[in-house]
Amino acid sequence: MTYHRNFTANAKFSSTQSLNIIVLGYIIRGPLGGLAWHHLQYVLGLARMGHAVTFIEDSDDYDSCFDPISCEVGKDPTYGLEFARQSFSVIGLESCWAYHDVHTRTWFGPRANDALARCKDADILLNLSGVNPLRRWFDNIDTRVLIDTDPVFTQIKNIQNESARALAARHSHFFSFGENIARSDCTIPDDGIPWQPTRQPVVLDCWNNKSRTELKEACHFTSIMQWDSYPAREYGGVAYGMKSRSFQPFMDMPQKSTQRLELALGGETAPRDDLQALGWGLQDSLSVTRTIDTYRDYIAQSHAEFGISKHGYVVSKSGWFSERSANYLASGKPVVVQDTGFGEWLKTDLGVIAFNSPEEAVAALEDVHSDYKRHALAAREIASEYFCHNKVLDKLLDEVFASRDELTVEMSL
Repeated sequence: MTYHRNFTANAKFSSTQSLNIIVLGYIIRGPLGGLAWHHLQYVLGLARMGHAVTFIEDSDDYDSCFDPISCEVGKDPTYGLEFARQSFSVIGLESCWAYHDVHTRTWFGPRANDALARCKDADILLNLSGVNPLRRWFDNIDTRVLIDTDPVFTQIKNIQNESARALAARHSHFFSFGENIARSDCTIPDDGIPWQPTRQPVVLDCWNNKSRTELKEACHFTSIMQWDSYPAREYGGVAYGMKSRSFQPFMDMPQKSTQRLELALGGETAPRDDLQALGWGLQDSLSVTRTIDTYRDYIAQSHAEFGISKHGYVVSKSGWFSERSANYLASGKPVVVQDTGFGEWLKTDLGVIAFNSPEEAVAALEDVHSDYKRHALAAREIASEYFCHNKVLDKLLDEVFASRDELTVEMSL
């Protein structure tokens, strides 16, 4: 069956135009600092650009609320609601959010009483990561933008899972962090959806360490990672794995490099004893990501990042670049990160160094440490040039509204 949907706009977008924007995201159900910053910077960035932004999250129809204290998942949003209250307060947007709990048929948050009215008046909906259902109150918003932050795995899911495909089909525009998705050497599976490239927006002054003078920079390379986020995927005879698979050739890096390496590590399957025996410093990722401030402070106290990418991002040459790494750069911290093909669109000589092998990784660590000031200065410049919120979000909105006058999306279900 072929699915057709027509979307027509009344006017083209102007960068000086103020829009009513709904952002769907994942903060209450996933109350962790890194996840929160990923979504908060969309909300704050759009608000800084003069748009009226409302953040909405939905409980969905299953147990989805993670409590990092008990490490349990259930229906109770109490912990996440308080986490959201504190997080939105930190960025100065205390009154812009609401949470819909389908289990109790209740709205929570400062916008609980007028969330539906804001949906009715909205010009555009941004569905970040596609982790919220599209309830009936979004039906009147013609411009619905799906932002894929997990390339390769999203496309495989759309091909293999009918409900995921149906949810995607309810959007009008499609953007992916897989920035190489249109290149001939990129092997992200084709799900028939017309994806366009985008990347994480970063609000630079949120990461200005000069205002956080009480922090002392450590002399080690760090990263914040989940060992296994979910099971590996397979498509067309190709396996697409997690960071656990990518990490194997780099397990003994502390023994090959003179630099101190530390991981804020999550995941029940992570081989913590083996890693410590090989010289890795380990921190509990739940402690580091307890709040958006503890997450930001951990980055600020790091020397630089040493980051491993999901195996699927690497083998597909997706061009994905971590929102976490973008935050390191904005903090003036250089990043040494596993290559996913992002060198096709991002400068990688100073501030960012990509590696494919342990030998390249060792050389990159030494290069950054020996010429640290130049790399640190370049890191902040790269954040400004490539990830500054107004550049990323202006480009996204321009591309949405350039095609919105009359757009037909055809997808095979």
